Amino acid sequence: MATVSFRFNLAQVEGQGEDADPILRFGPNLGLVGALDGMGGAGGTVYETPEGPRTGAYIASRVARDLVERRMVELFEPEWQLDGPATATELHRVLVEGLAARLVELKAPTSALRSKLVRALPTTMALVALQRTEPAGASWAAHVFWAGDSRSYVLEPEAGARQLTIDDLRSGGDALHNLTDDSPMDNTISADKEFHVNYRQVALSAPCLVVSATDGCFHYARSPMHFEHLILSTLHDAENAEGWNSALQAEIAAVTGDDAALALLGVGADFAGFKDLFAERTRGLRRRFIEPLDELHSQVQQAERELAELRHRRSTLLRELWDAYKPEYERYLAAKGDGS
Repeated sequence: MATVSFRFNLAQVEGQGEDADPILRFGPNLGLVGALDGMGGAGGTVYETPEGPRTGAYIASRVARDLVERRMVELFEPEWQLDGPATATELHRVLVEGLAARLVELKAPTSALRSKLVRALPTTMALVALQRTEPAGASWAAHVFWAGDSRSYVLEPEAGARQLTIDDLRSGGDALHNLTDDSPMDNTISADKEFHVNYRQVALSAPCLVVSATDGCFHYARSPMHFEHLILSTLHDAENAEGWNSALQAEIAAVTGDDAALALLGVGADFAGFKDLFAERTRGLRRRFIEPLDELHSQVQQAERELAELRHRRSTLLRELWDAYKPEYERYLAAKGDGS
């Protein structure tokens, strides 16, 4: 099976990143791609661990990652045909029990967990389990599991990027709306609050790329189209998979304001094959979506700079004219007596 794969985990503060290292496993007929993002605000409680003080968000994403990866591998081994709904239920059970046990081990300060805004070991998850549906065939079943606002995507040579998960946000907005809407999440994995593991199955046809990512990868892109272009343009310009990985990391690091973790698995072609397959999509995406938006964005930025300069000039002129006008205006105010 021809494949291309890589993963990365970019922390804003070295050694303190709250995203777990992504899940990435694959074989001739199987693949597992996942990303988990510890929730820094809600999971800000600090616990003492053998490695030193760690936030609940840091611990949660890593504990959940290990629990999910281990259980999925166990489920794959005896019978590789997954029962999707049953697997979602099983993942929920494993997460509930595992996070509760870890919380007990941490001897959580209960007083700090009483606030409605604070959660015990909160994290998001986006996971895709890929199964080839027939030996040596091009058809794959994608079992998609998620909770929160981490996302999974499939990128296909003609159609481009398609989101496989639905952000668990109260607003229920689409991907563009959610870039600017600061809506709270209404379903996240944690040790002290009810949650559910969402599930859907999607039929895919190789060659395709499957991506799972935390919001630090896509939330700071100018649009969903820009995130797809970020992936494909770095593919287009790279010489090999390692170069693609490095370039994508650099591009995301340059714009993100958060930890960012991503895993990518391509099935049905090797690096050179995917580069050729997505060449036309990359050109079309740039012409139709990226260049018009970026051109107008540049015009807006120029207009904003000009407006800022005009405002500065107005403020300066106002002060100069006021200084000229003020002496006569305040003549009587400056008099020592008012004659009354």
